[in-house]
Amino acid sequence: MEDDDADEIETLSSILSELESSHGRRDDESPLSERSILGLQSLLDAAPDNAVVVFWDRLAAGGLPASALLRPLSSSMEDSSPRLALLAARAYLSLLLSPASPLFSLFTPLSFLSLLRAIRRSLKSLTLSSPASAELPLDASRGPSDRRRNGRKRKPPRPACRASTSPMDQASGVPELLPRVLQLLDSVLCRVQLDGTADALKPLVETLSGILSSSSSHHGLQDLCFRVLYSLVSKPEHGDQTTSAIEVLRALAPMIMSPVKSPSRASAIAFITKMLVPLGYENDAVRKALVCLPRFLSIKAPEKSEPRACAVDSIMEIVQAMREEDRVGFAGFVVKMTQGKSQLRLLAVDLILALLTSSPNSFVVKELPQDSNDNVWGVNCLRALIQRCTDSATVIRARALTNTAQLLGLLTVDSDSDSHLWDLIGMGKVGFSDLLRSRCQDDKAAVRKAALLLVTKSIKLIGRPVEEVILKALSSACSDPLVTIRKAAIIALSEACRIYPDGSVITEWLHSVPRLIVDNETSIQEDCENLFQELVLDRISLASNLNVEKDATTLESLFPKGLFDLIKGTCDSEVAICVRKICASLGKKKKIKVSVVRSLQNMIKISESLWLSTDKSIEKWTAPPGTWQLLSVVSLFTPKAVEWEFLHHHWHLLDKVIQEEHGKNNIDDGGEPNSFMWAGDRVHLLQTIANVSLELLPEPAAELACNLLDRLKNFNMNLNEVDAHVKALKTLCKRKAARAEEGDTLVLKWVQQLLSKALEILDNYLSDVQESSKNSFHTPQNRRKGARDSSISKLTLKAVTAAFTIGSSIIVCPSANIQGIVPVLHTIITSENSETKSRKLVGSTVSFKELAPPLYIHSWVTMGKMCLVDDKLAKRYIPLFVQELERSDDAALRNNIMVAMTDFCVRYTALVDCYIHKITMSLRDSCEVVRRQTFILLSQLLQRDYVKWRGVLFLRFLLSLVDESAKIRHLADFLFGNILKAKAPLLAYNSFIEAIFFLNDCSIHPLNNESQGGLNNRSQLFSIRGSDEKSRSQRMHIYVSLLRQMAPEHLLATSAKLCAEILAAASDGLLNIDDVAGLSVLRDALEILACKEMRIQPIRGSDSAEMDDEGSEGGGNINAARGRVVTQVAKKNLIQIAIPIFIELKQLLESKNSPLTGCLMECLRVLLKDYKSEIDEILVADKQLQKELLYDIQKYEAAKAKSTVAEAIANVQRSESYRSPQPNGQNSTGIYTRVAEKLGTQGKIASAVADAAAKAKVISMLKEANRKSPTPLRAMSVPKLKDSLGSAGVPSSRRPQNVLESLRRRQSFESDEGE
Repeated sequence: MEDDDADEIETLSSILSELESSHGRRDDESPLSERSILGLQSLLDAAPDNAVVVFWDRLAAGGLPASALLRPLSSSMEDSSPRLALLAARAYLSLLLSPASPLFSLFTPLSFLSLLRAIRRSLKSLTLSSPASAELPLDASRGPSDRRRNGRKRKPPRPACRASTSPMDQASGVPELLPRVLQLLDSVLCRVQLDGTADALKPLVETLSGILSSSSSHHGLQDLCFRVLYSLVSKPEHGDQTTSAIEVLRALAPMIMSPVKSPSRASAIAFITKMLVPLGYENDAVRKALVCLPRFLSIKAPEKSEPRACAVDSIMEIVQAMREEDRVGFAGFVVKMTQGKSQLRLLAVDLILALLTSSPNSFVVKELPQDSNDNVWGVNCLRALIQRCTDSATVIRARALTNTAQLLGLLTVDSDSDSHLWDLIGMGKVGFSDLLRSRCQDDKAAVRKAALLLVTKSIKLIGRPVEEVILKALSSACSDPLVTIRKAAIIALSEACRIYPDGSVITEWLHSVPRLIVDNETSIQEDCENLFQELVLDRISLASNLNVEKDATTLESLFPKGLFDLIKGTCDSEVAICVRKICASLGKKKKIKVSVVRSLQNMIKISESLWLSTDKSIEKWTAPPGTWQLLSVVSLFTPKAVEWEFLHHHWHLLDKVIQEEHGKNNIDDGGEPNSFMWAGDRVHLLQTIANVSLELLPEPAAELACNLLDRLKNFNMNLNEVDAHVKALKTLCKRKAARAEEGDTLVLKWVQQLLSKALEILDNYLSDVQESSKNSFHTPQNRRKGARDSSISKLTLKAVTAAFTIGSSIIVCPSANIQGIVPVLHTIITSENSETKSRKLVGSTVSFKELAPPLYIHSWVTMGKMCLVDDKLAKRYIPLFVQELERSDDAALRNNIMVAMTDFCVRYTALVDCYIHKITMSLRDSCEVVRRQTFILLSQLLQRDYVKWRGVLFLRFLLSLVDESAKIRHLADFLFGNILKAKAPLLAYNSFIEAIFFLNDCSIHPLNNESQGGLNNRSQLFSIRGSDEKSRSQRMHIYVSLLRQMAPEHLLATSAKLCAEILAAASDGLLNIDDVAGLSVLRDALEILACKEMRIQPIRGSDSAEMDDEGSEGGGNINAARGRVVTQVAKKNLIQIAIPIFIELKQLLESKNSPLTGCLMECLRVLLKDYKSEIDEILVADKQLQKELLYDIQKYEAAKAKSTVAEAIANVQRSESYRSPQPNGQNSTGIYTRVAEKLGTQGKIASAVADAAAKAKVISMLKEANRKSPTPLRAMSVPKLKDSLGSAGVPSSRRPQNVLESLRRRQSFESDEGE
């Protein structure tokens, strides 16, 4: 005990002696040694309170003031060694907490700032230590009063020297010292008041926030820092609590807005929500700062997608902890944010989603009175969100649409509340449908996808069938170039069909979704199959066990709603092809259920039963449209589910109907409408029988085959039935034969029988026709003439059937003998050309084209089928097909020959290749059907590489983009925008210049001369020459379609080629601008250079990159760098290549007084508007052009600012029309004030707003003058005019009478506003 007292005395003496020596040298700024600091700390920690008092007494006895200790200690806290600085800081804080310490002398602003700097320096060395060492030591958590007074702490070792210069040595002990310093600091703040210390609060808060930011893994330090911050806010002695809270919250804001969810972020949010927010409930001063925090964070939120999402989460965690009135106030602030800058609008859209998601009850408005609906903050937020769906920024539009779609899922299922809410936010009006339609057709992919998602969510909640405009937009979106858009459109349209299966929805669904089975994307094909199975096949399968009810009167009442509309819709020719492909794919995967086939049979049976129950004739009955057709498709994969008794019954029923039709001679007049439906059903019935033929017993199969052959030999069936009979008979023979050779022999046998019978009929017909033509020179009796004409008409129909049967038989049996048939068909198809008549029939002069057009057309079709199976015959007759295609005036024949030529191209590619330029002439055919058929067939050949994109083919295809038919234009857009862009991405770039000359019918370009190749007489057919508005707009539409397919580097190269090959050619005289075609080419080049599609946009990796808000960080950096390179090259080409050509061309146009001078100046203005500050440098060679261009740019900007202001004023006036009227003059003044606030205070905008306000003021004053109301002008003292007549009525001679008369006739002041 005595030794310890001696050590304390020795330590005290050592400290005092060091202080006396430094004070005696007048060197108070010299730091205390580490030995003295440790000794002082040991005295403060271990000595009794009276010993500390003794220390202060001895310090005073030695004539040393408190500053003698404070200054060296402050210097030690300023030391570069973190350990020494923290030791001094700990000793300084312990001195402040010691009994009888001169608190006001020791706690000074300078020393406090030295303390904070010591803590900050220690943060750098804190990262050098292990995180595990950051845990608080056991004795460090004890306060000074918790020490055992009767115990003695072991004397600290004496350091041999000052701290080492090694960073690790300097940082040693920092993790243990820093928590202790913070504990002492918290205790000191309980004794001192920062209110009287200038500039102490803000550095302290910044220091603590620095610790929080750099010590995310040191949980003990964070708790201590938050404890100190809470003391600063909760105690008024540290200053104004609102100011303190603001400083604390501002310092914590970077951690709260951290882009990643770090522990420091979670700790900061927990401190605010669990400590400060409860404090704000009791303290209004703190509450003021907390209310402003979410608004401050909203303004400081980042714009990137992921950091913005983290900021929204942080803001919402804080807002949810607040009171209801504070949340409502923040919601109002967010609504105002939707009218701010783009960054704030984007954040507001996300915040509205978070606000309404956290409070779903904000939508329930039906219990509130009508006049308080506007005060429901949830409704106001939703209104603001819907308004942002039409924002000018793409990202905001997309986010607003997506968030609106998510919010619709939160609406209550209560229909009353929903309908009331729709009315409040305006969704129940036509405007919402227009919004959806316009957004589904937006230019940006992300907006289109979000709009489709919104349509999907809103279909069920709107509570009524989908409008036609939306259905059309969804149908159009199913053909979008992007895969994700097509998927979203399929989902939306299928949802509409699922909820409201009415006629219009089903029609759009059938014409949009099934056709995507041929999509290039496999996932879309799978979606198409699954949806067809769900919405069509599964609905049909529900009717497999239905029975006829006694009180049933209509077929539709027994089956699910919309089922027969679906089945009937599959009868459409375009839909039927897709349905067969879907069913084939599902059948291969064994997904077609047996219940589907049973349900279709059940429908036919029930329909027949209901018909017979009304005592009507069975001949008038027809099965529900589409049932037989769909059964013929699905029965191929479930043949065992089809009942033979069912097929046998309907087969005999159809035979009975046929016999009765023949008895009534319906063949002559075409029959009743039901006969055509029976014919179609017979075709599908035969297909069904062929599908299940393998399951038939031998005897029924043989009987059926004989029946089919007998009917074919009669040659009196509908042509569609002929083909079905031939295919069914072939299938029966193939499947029922024991061996393949036996089946082929049977097929060949009956085919030869049919061909012989058909040839006999054709020969007899030709003989009768020739005999009739010979006797036509005589004068027969009228009765005989009528009988002969009737006989020839019947023979013609039979001959047509025979010719068609020959073609169908040749296709199923190519090995059949056709030698006797070729001369007969040759006679028919060449009946007009005497030079190619057969020698056998030289004397024939009959024109079958005029006498029997159907036979003439079907003879060409049959000859085409024969050429497909005989290559020698094809070599002889392909030139005849091409010749007939060019000269025929029958659209049906041209269409059939076009189909035949397509098949020839596949079968005999080399033979047809030389006729491609003649085949493409059909792209400009007068008949829309022929043009569309030609376009589709040639597109298929191009995709399969049977035809190459070379020569005039590509250039002639361009005309389809501006075809008169909307269907052809739609097909062309899809071909060039989707298929061709992926298959031949460089084709548009390589052929662009040539296309300009081709469309203008200008033969100066060498490639254009080569492409026309002797076809100048037909070049006008594929040109859009002319300077009228329609021709120019059509050409520009084609150019824009090609430009949209080019990458930025190709756009740059195309711009250079336009300057070099057109503009330079015009300036050098190679392109004759005096010619109409040359002038049009030059005008097109200038308009192309000035169009917005020619401008190089920021590079996105691909079209699908538009689906993200801002894109990924890595890809965005690469694309940004690539974009900068392309932009720099574009600028270089503009200065070095384009500008000299433009200057020379301008001089040429001015010398000729050309009307293109204005077009050239407009093009230059567009090209140089991004380089306004560099125009002096770019146009240094032509000062006059420089001045003119600057004037044009200024004039354009002024006009643009004027139109922008006018549009903004109109929008504000429309919104003002719903408000109550204000006193005269106040309303108009407020309008222009709001417009100025909305558009900003930029120079030209502000000038335009001021001009508009002044104009409105003048107009208002002039109107008042006309009404003779008191105005400032009338209030002025002005001289009055005396009457021109004196008192006696004599005119005054001093005023000319005509002048006064003109004054009387002056026009009243009128405004230039529209009525």
